[in-house]
Amino acid sequence: MKMKQTVLPIIAIVLASLNLRPVITSVSPLLGTIRESLHMSAASASLLTSLAVLCMGLFAPIALKLANRLSIERAIAYSLILIGLATATRYFAYSPWVMHVTALFAGIGIAIVGPLLSGFIKAKFANPSRIVGIYSLALVVGAALGSGLSIPLSTIFHSWQTSAASWALLAIIALFFWWKPLERKAHPANTTGNKKAFPIKKILTSEKAWLLTGFFSLMAFMFYTIMAWLPPIAEHMGYSKHDAGMMLTLLTVAQMPATFLVPILNNRFQHRAVWLVACSSLELIGLLMLLFTINPWLSSVLIGIGAGGLFSLGLTLPIDEAEDIQEASFLAAMTQSVGFVFAALGPLFVGLVRDYTGNFTVAIIGMMIIVIVMIIIQLIIDNQKPHATH
Repeated sequence: MKMKQTVLPIIAIVLASLNLRPVITSVSPLLGTIRESLHMSAASASLLTSLAVLCMGLFAPIALKLANRLSIERAIAYSLILIGLATATRYFAYSPWVMHVTALFAGIGIAIVGPLLSGFIKAKFANPSRIVGIYSLALVVGAALGSGLSIPLSTIFHSWQTSAASWALLAIIALFFWWKPLERKAHPANTTGNKKAFPIKKILTSEKAWLLTGFFSLMAFMFYTIMAWLPPIAEHMGYSKHDAGMMLTLLTVAQMPATFLVPILNNRFQHRAVWLVACSSLELIGLLMLLFTINPWLSSVLIGIGAGGLFSLGLTLPIDEAEDIQEASFLAAMTQSVGFVFAALGPLFVGLVRDYTGNFTVAIIGMMIIVIVMIIIQLIIDNQKPHATH
């Protein structure tokens, strides 16, 4: 019985996590085809990523309110339904506005699920680092499936719309695991923990909270920008659409070991700055290689390892810093709210610069500056953190 109580929540976390990226990453390899089919500019096409990520930021603050009103499980289940419906609607995407609207509603669903999974992990598991590793690994797997299978599916179905809509199946599967525990929730509001006064003002005025938010913002900016534009950058370098799509798949596959192992290693050895700066440095080297058109395959691997480690640490830090379920959910909502709003500017920035300059050189330099600023913030965070003993 005890094992069942542990295994079922982990399965539910994995299945929910698998839904949080394909609606975004499945677009990137098809971006050229979608632009041609719907007659979209690069800036308009970039909104397919930016709108989803923007909503992930704008709507994250309502996650805790929904959990208090409905329960964490019920709020996640309803959000999965929203993601599934938005994704399925892409089957009818024969004009740009349909794609933009589906990106918007999918982003709202993702915005609610993300922070609540952090609270759910804090509530269910005594040692959250390992579970966060599994959670973030599932996010990366979902992203890899979306980027790697979108073109093969469009070939099989002879339709990019069917390929884009097919990811709704993941939401249907996840609902089987999230709906069952809902029936046992007689008092849903209790899920978020006790009802003591929650120090929102204290967190909002905390320098550490804003440093964590700044780190997450820059990390997410880089993550979604490179996910959206790596294939077009590779195509601009002369590679085929297939090879460019495979580079994105390689990047997401390279994320997997780092995504799972880095939070565990950080928890074990307690050298946060080492892991943060090392992962950021790998991203910086990868971008430098793209700038000088040096082996984009290797560049994809380096950026993937760096992004994977940074992303899992970005999810782990709010849970580690929080004292209880509510604070974990609030800190996660805060970092993700501001972070995803800022991250939404990334793909749009690259699209506008690409339209204006005709190449990606200035955009890549801009991304390198973002990574350097992120490293500075990481070092400041580490200086504020008491040296841990182990």
